[in-house]
Amino acid sequence: MSQLWAALATIVIGISGAALYFWGSNLLLDRIYPARAADTATASRNIARAALIRPWLFLGPAILALTLYLVYPVIASLWLSLHDRSGENFVGLANYRWLFGDAGFRESMFNNFLWLLVVPAASTFLGLIAAALTDKIAWGNLAKSLIFMPMAISFVGAAVIWKFVYDYRAEGSEQIGLLNAIVVALGGTPEAWIATPFWNNFFLMAILVWIQTGFAMVILSAALRGIPEETIEAAVLDGASGLQIFFKIMVPQIWGTIAVVWTTITITVLKVFDIVLAMTNGQWNSQVLANLMFDWMFRGGGDFGRGATIAIVIMLLVVPIMVWNIRNARKEMEGR
Repeated sequence: MSQLWAALATIVIGISGAALYFWGSNLLLDRIYPARAADTATASRNIARAALIRPWLFLGPAILALTLYLVYPVIASLWLSLHDRSGENFVGLANYRWLFGDAGFRESMFNNFLWLLVVPAASTFLGLIAAALTDKIAWGNLAKSLIFMPMAISFVGAAVIWKFVYDYRAEGSEQIGLLNAIVVALGGTPEAWIATPFWNNFFLMAILVWIQTGFAMVILSAALRGIPEETIEAAVLDGASGLQIFFKIMVPQIWGTIAVVWTTITITVLKVFDIVLAMTNGQWNSQVLANLMFDWMFRGGGDFGRGATIAIVIMLLVVPIMVWNIRNARKEMEGR
């Protein structure tokens, strides 16, 4: 209960502080540059100056937060990556030479590559199918709510739920894991699913697909509803089947949105950490880049240089996709 009260107090203080800041800063600005002045020229000049300053009252906190929590950490991480484990002695590019010769890094890169192949494709495809189907049924809004619900669960919370799905007990014992209970009921042998090298990656991926499908469905559902009815009616008149209309008429018209959803999920995959940490902690050949960074940075005495080097690699992988994603989203909005 103490944690709950602390969280509620933080929310109240945060919202109240933001409201007080914006109210107080605007009041102060209006006092410095009053709209009602002795003469019209002064009043017009004050209004113009206040109009120039006012947007920065809103942008200021965001810019400060971005500088403090994004720009500074990037610069600090880059600087640390050029130092030894203590972060004090300069070693140049030694950490980068170590990185590309390290077996753990190669394993993490391979696993991240597997995640990139499977999760964005599966999430986007399932989200697209769910969006199309739920728009056609009477209880579609309820179905969308159920599919979207995993998005409200934290990655750690989702991992805990799926631990009960994959739970393993020795053969002959009562199986409390849903998957093994089904396997045993069908006459099979229970398996330690998340402890099976290589294949355990796919069982972990299923958790992120389960979470991200709801996100893809919501975005793609909005895009499908924005398709002009005339194009569909014309296809119907030409004798096109339902599948032909969907894949050859509807999907090409929302391809930009599909690309944005795909790349957004790709960025999430590159940063995946919580699920692997909570489910396997990187054991049984399931290590990923973010988890490897955490291990080097905070475990085994901590190696700030190598941990920062892995962080820089993750950033270099994410940034190009993020820039491409933003450009595509901007083009799509301008096209509308």
